[in-house]
Amino acid sequence: MLKSSKLPQPVKLCVLIAVMISVYLIIAIPFKVMSVIPGFTDIRPVMLLKPVYGIFFGIPGCIAFAVGNLIGDIISDSLRWSSIAGFAANFLGPFVFYFFRLKIFKNSFHLRTGKDILKLLAVTIISSVIEAGIITPAVMLTYSGVDSALLFLTIMLNGTVFPVMLGIPLMILMQEELRFEFYY
Repeated sequence: MLKSSKLPQPVKLCVLIAVMISVYLIIAIPFKVMSVIPGFTDIRPVMLLKPVYGIFFGIPGCIAFAVGNLIGDIISDSLRWSSIAGFAANFLGPFVFYFFRLKIFKNSFHLRTGKDILKLLAVTIISSVIEAGIITPAVMLTYSGVDSALLFLTIMLNGTVFPVMLGIPLMILMQEELRFEFYY
């Protein structure tokens, strides 16, 4: 068996990104059938990974999140011109968390107090607004028949509810119980 410490850094990075993409797809694909606006948005529990990938894995997590979303669009036959904006938004969503951890928490990130969780909630909302603000206009420019208010609301709810309700407990488990270290 190969020891991961013997692998060159670029190979480790590629393996890490491939694993994260696989985890993303394992969570995302089963829910692609729960469409809100067919071909454009659905119920997305996979959004729980947005803060996890950004905070714990940094740029590789952002890349994996964006690529995983693009592959999910391809597999579910919902690849559209607006998927370019979706790729950018799904990179920037976790990136907001990465930036947040670097600038606000620095190396002492934890979710032990209500104040820390409120900060993370604020970042989650900011991240979701950025995603919805990128995707909604792109969809409206290319597919004017789509209900923009419903699309924006769905993106906001997916990007806020799942990271808060499932992502925060997962991060607490990873950090407090599993002693998970930051990748970068």
